[in-house]
Amino acid sequence: MAVLQSDVNVGNITEVNGVGRVVRDQEYQAQLDFDINSYDNVQTANGRMGITFIDDTTIKITEHSQVIIDEFVFDPNPDKSKMALTFAKGTARFITGSLGKVKKENIVLRTNSATIGIRGTDFTVTVDELGRSLIILLPLADGTSSGEIVVSTAAGQVVLNQPYQATTASVFEAMPTKPVILDITLDLIDNMLIVNPPQEERLETAESSSTSNSNLLDVDFLEFEELDKDYLEDDLEFTELDVNYLDVNFLEDLLDILEEIDELEKEETSKVNEVAVKGTQLGFDATTQINTFITGNTITLLRSVSDTVRVDADKGGSYTIYLIQDGKSTQIVINGGSDNTLTIKQRD
Repeated sequence: MAVLQSDVNVGNITEVNGVGRVVRDQEYQAQLDFDINSYDNVQTANGRMGITFIDDTTIKITEHSQVIIDEFVFDPNPDKSKMALTFAKGTARFITGSLGKVKKENIVLRTNSATIGIRGTDFTVTVDELGRSLIILLPLADGTSSGEIVVSTAAGQVVLNQPYQATTASVFEAMPTKPVILDITLDLIDNMLIVNPPQEERLETAESSSTSNSNLLDVDFLEFEELDKDYLEDDLEFTELDVNYLDVNFLEDLLDILEEIDELEKEETSKVNEVAVKGTQLGFDATTQINTFITGNTITLLRSVSDTVRVDADKGGSYTIYLIQDGKSTQIVINGGSDNTLTIKQRD
């Protein structure tokens, strides 16, 4: 029998390095083997954390991140199991365990700007301070796809099913960006999201510390410049926990780049019979769901979803057209859009 496990252990912290906490009825410092319950708010400051749930699903969280366990129900019958998580900020890697067998509708993963539907998947999600999300599907060790991700917003959805395929979502009211395949490796992701630094890194730190101490003995304290240096202050200001073994900020930079590329693609000008169109493609555009075609001197925009909107205009004119249908607004600019602005809103 499936039981909602709110005050029952649904997993525990299996890796921790640096500063982190679990907010429940109060704040608890993150430490190895600390129990994780449903509704826990897991946060890192200058630290990283790894959580393993009772079905072997794992999450690895980088610095300054926050993940909320909204709900966790585990049952020997996968059809009765449920999981709901919110990735509030930062970067995390999510690797499914037995949940790979659970029905899609029983797994709900959210960010501020998207909902992520999965099946047997390994992926990373980055949420920046503006709430924008970057989702990257990762492969299995043999390089094949680890599964499928459906990234959804109120405006539509995209499917990720190829290794290193990525999309971004800026706000929940806008369509996710067109998926692209990134030129990265699994080793890079593994290193980026490492929780505990490799042993050799620690040894190097210890050796360098030893070298530093020996050099300190060689200091001529009669030299004015050396008297100005506070060695104790340096030791207090910087510890191994402050070492950023691999900078994960490039994921947020990548989010900016992918959004810029997507915007440029949307703004690409299509020209047929000397008509310039921005915001949708000539012919059928799967993103805007608008058919755009030219007949003689007339350019026609036709969108037929639950209802139909049609605009016929002189192809020689300049227009900015707003089509508002089913709560979605689409801007189309024809020939620069300097002369006329048309707003067409279909009533609910």
